[in-house]
Amino acid sequence: MTMASDALRRVTAVRYVTPLRSGGSVPGVVEADDLGTYVVKFTGSAQGRKALVAEVVVGELARRLGLRVPELVLVDFDPAVAAEEPHQEVQDLLHSSAGLNLGMDYLPGAADFAPGALDADPVECARVVWLDAFTANVDRTVHSTNLMAWPASGHREPRLWLIDHGAALVFHHRWETAADAVGKAYDFRYHALGCRRGDLVAADAELADRVTPELLREIVAAVPDAWLLDEPGFGTPDEVRDAYVTHLAARARISARWLPRDLPDRASFPAP
Repeated sequence: MTMASDALRRVTAVRYVTPLRSGGSVPGVVEADDLGTYVVKFTGSAQGRKALVAEVVVGELARRLGLRVPELVLVDFDPAVAAEEPHQEVQDLLHSSAGLNLGMDYLPGAADFAPGALDADPVECARVVWLDAFTANVDRTVHSTNLMAWPASGHREPRLWLIDHGAALVFHHRWETAADAVGKAYDFRYHALGCRRGDLVAADAELADRVTPELLREIVAAVPDAWLLDEPGFGTPDEVRDAYVTHLAARARISARWLPRDLPDRASFPAP
């Protein structure tokens, strides 16, 4: 079996700091042996391994397309490091997640993105909307933006950072109908950014051709075998990886079918 590539570093958790209860998956803040602090999403959560697969595929694709995503790492987790966690439901989650999990670099002082609170670049906004449409991300809305404002390296002013892609790639929950979803349109009505039509068309012209089978193969190689095992209809993790590449490469080739040309102006989008 093909092991994960070097695209993601591997660290070991040495201290469990606190659970985060803002989302249904109950990720946790964890310190690792590289002296880094990470928000860790666990394989034992209700969303399961596929949420972690989506985090890797969409997060690394976003990075390759020039968008800001906190570094993703693979985290070896031993529940013993959280022995003092007092809540039994959290302990149950952690004990069912022994082994390899996914960490995202913790951004100290980052603030949740709010429309109007950050002078976001409209070109960058259009790229984010395009990415979400391409990957069928249903969880970047005016009600749950999954965007953070935090200064990038070399900048004092906050910049836009993308987080939480576990709800994307909805096609992989039913592989038997995935082919029917290749050209499925995306519902933009409640997207957190609501970019203008012209910007979105320009983003499509810039990005679609960059999503090549070669790029996709490099990205899916970063997904650990353990998260792809026992997938119904597939014999090996590499067969599952090939299915992701086939689906996403096909969708990139036909963006005209799923990208609307009459996206409403930002002002007509619902308020949060």
